[in-house]
Amino acid sequence: MIKSVEERSVGLKVQRIQDQIADMIRERIIVGEYDRGQRLKQMEVAKEFGVSATPVREAFGILEAEGYLLGSSHKGAMVPKLDKTQVVEIRDLRLLLERELTRHALAHLDDATLAAARDVHERCAEAIASGDRIGVRRLNYRFHFNFYQIAKRPQTLEFVRVLWAKYPFHDLDAIEQRQSRMQQEHENFLTCVESGDREAALEAMQQHITKGWHEVFDD
Repeated sequence: MIKSVEERSVGLKVQRIQDQIADMIRERIIVGEYDRGQRLKQMEVAKEFGVSATPVREAFGILEAEGYLLGSSHKGAMVPKLDKTQVVEIRDLRLLLERELTRHALAHLDDATLAAARDVHERCAEAIASGDRIGVRRLNYRFHFNFYQIAKRPQTLEFVRVLWAKYPFHDLDAIEQRQSRMQQEHENFLTCVESGDREAALEAMQQHITKGWHEVFDD
């Protein structure tokens, strides 16, 4: 059952139920719990989360607008397959927009957010060690967006969510030792943040995105 609105508040802003559901579906698509090409039916999702069909229908509408789902008819919404002809443009946009989100997030960083990032980082190491592929994907997603959400740039954040919906993260699974290298890149970023070197932290984040790209595609 979905957590109560009070339990899933973000800072001082309380999320609507449909936004909570959209968050969870979005994450499941990114990490691969819902397959590309899979159809999601409103009533089945509502039953799974323990809510009525209305907030699920509204969540589907949010995700369709972002590109995470296609269609919302009685047959259900489909998780779209990736169009790899667009990935160069998507990479370039990720580099541009995620740099801005990181820069603004660093300006608003507090001890609690940094401690939470360290916790996610450590749990990701455990997931890598245990071979939990889905867990690693989920924690990578949370590592990034826990930072991005404090940037106070909601429009940019929305655009980046759209880009993540279209990015071939799953291709990284086939690359030997990519998860371990990803973990080291996260560590480099955190080390720069903790030392107070914002420019180095920005560069570390850019390198992280770029290195992942180069391990999948030949420029």
